Amino acid sequence: MDVRLTAEQRQLRDAAAAVADDLGPGSVADLDDADRIARLEKAIDDTGFRTLRSDGASGVEVALVAEEFARGLVDVPFVGPVLMDDLGRRIGRAPSPPEVEPGTVDLTRDLAEVVESPPELGELSDDDAGRWRALALTITCADIVGAARGAHALACDYAKVREQYGATIGSYQAVAHLLAESLALIEGSVSVLRHAAWAVDELPAAEAVEAARVAKIYCARAALTTCETSIQVHGGIGNTWECLAHVYLRRVLAASEAWPVKLEEVSIGLS
Repeated sequence: MDVRLTAEQRQLRDAAAAVADDLGPGSVADLDDADRIARLEKAIDDTGFRTLRSDGASGVEVALVAEEFARGLVDVPFVGPVLMDDLGRRIGRAPSPPEVEPGTVDLTRDLAEVVESPPELGELSDDDAGRWRALALTITCADIVGAARGAHALACDYAKVREQYGATIGSYQAVAHLLAESLALIEGSVSVLRHAAWAVDELPAAEAVEAARVAKIYCARAALTTCETSIQVHGGIGNTWECLAHVYLRRVLAASEAWPVKLEEVSIGLS
């Protein structure tokens, strides 16, 4: 496995990041901005992010997009559509759309809940079905890692400007150590996620699923700690509705519950 990203993969990541930064919510109030959401929806449709798999993208490339979208709190569906796109590629036709009433889908779950077990999955071979599940686990894992990165960046930005006793709180070791520990957790998460994303296409299906399960458990726990640390660094404001920290936390919790993994399901990588 070559852990380095190719020039094309970096460009794809940067394009996803640009969409997230330009049109993702910059505040809790932006979550209700219908005009912003419509422009975000159009941007993602125009760029073809939802058809990455049928366009030949690898698991690593899909994960890169999912990670950047979560970091920027992109709040239109991506995980569900890209998984249905992959399923359609495997069965040779467009799968039936999930039956969901308009306005009932929680976009923090991003349609993942309603496609956890699409009926067309039964038409696939064991190998294809396993790879689809490995991709599903990996994409939600990428969503978790991206949200953790966003929560950490939010806390770092706040620590640079919030002053206490005449100095920014980030200058105090207690706060700096919390942020450094979160960064270490994120770096570990990125490593295990990259391996799981690579495994989707490169390892036998059973091994790919196992790698994705290990990544899901590690990243979910690391991201939960990171989000809780972000709230703690924000102090009193971190517990208010207006602070975006709780949105990142909710996204991590929602993605963790999509295709959830129990520790006893993992036979490698943990002791």
